[in-house]
Amino acid sequence: MTPKSMFTSVAAAILALTGTLTAAAPAGAADCPTGHFCAWEHADYQGQRANWSGDDGWWEGYIADQDSSWANHGITGPGVPAYVQVFEDAWQGGAMTLCLAPGQEVSSNAVANDRGDSHRWANGC
Repeated sequence: MTPKSMFTSVAAAILALTGTLTAAAPAGAADCPTGHFCAWEHADYQGQRANWSGDDGWWEGYIADQDSSWANHGITGPGVPAYVQVFEDAWQGGAMTLCLAPGQEVSSNAVANDRGDSHRWANGC
């Protein structure tokens, strides 16, 4: 039995036993921990990821000016800053390149691409 036919047989047996297949996460959905803001070095949530649960005034070298996709998986609640503002300079200086609402994921943005250096959690954009 070839490895391919063995895999097909095992998959068929599992399907017969369970009657269903478990769907994978939707393509393009950002893999970012709950309670965090994440930025990736490439579009479509690819490459190295940085994630934070709080403000950061000086992004690490591998992600500073290398950010190309973003996700806000922060926690919301009364009085909790739930928006993420991304800035082009350290210590939340310079222009705001992007602002993400709670739960928002951005797979690419030509204006914000490779410009982020810091961010903060805020109550709005």
